[in-house]
Parts: sequence; C-alpha cells; structure tokens
Amino acid sequence: VQLQASGGGLVQAGDSLRLSCAASGRGVNNYPTGWFRQAPGKGREFVAAINWSGGVTYYADSVKGRFTISRDNAKKTVYLQMNSLKPEDTAIYYCAYDVSSILRRPSTTRNDYDIWGQGTLVTVSS
Repeated sequence: VQLQASGGGLVQAGDSLRLSCAASGRGVNNYPTGWFRQAPGKGREFVAAINWSGGVTYYADSVKGRFTISRDNAKKTVYLQMNSLKPEDTAIYYCAYDVSSILRRPSTTRNDYDIWGQGTLVTVSS
C-alpha cells in the first residue's frame, strides 16, 4: 500500500480546504484510515479516522464540528474537509492506513497505523 496526500496550502482563518489521500495497492478499501497532524515543535496528533465503509468516524475534540472525514472507495481516496480553519490548525497533515485491522473500527492511536503518506502542509494565517 502506498499513500499520496495532497490539497494543503496557505489560507486565511475562516477558509476551507479539502485534503485528499489517494491509495494504491491491493485491498486498500478494507482498512481503517486516519488523518494526523504535526505542528512545528509538537508531536503528531490524531485528527480524524474512518472505517473501511465510511460508516464509523471519529474526531479529535479540537476539530469536531469543523472537519469531516469521508472516503470514496471507488476512487481509493479518503478526504478531510476542513472548514472554519483557525491558525492553530497550521500543521503538516498525514494520512495513514491501519493494515493490521482489516474491516475493523478505526483507531485514534498513532502507533496503530502502519502505512503513512508523505504529508501535506496546511498554513492558516490570522
């Protein structure tokens, strides 16, 4: 499995962005997927996660109500729609797959994810 994250950029506070995580490889639609982020000088933190079907989603409290995770299995792509962006959302955003949890609920724990994309930078100016 290989992942390619895209969609980051420089926006103003209150704007929206949609990140994409395109996967390649066999069976990619069977795995839970997570988005994490890492701000300068900080650790990588959980943002959102989705199960294989899209029917189960989890969010960090800091993004709940503003971000939406979804997936299009026909396109092998997971999205993170980010609305009402704040300067504190500035970070490198990573998507990751938990290939050890086929057809299971997604985890919110970074160490449970095996395959990581390269990251896409989101910068929100005030």
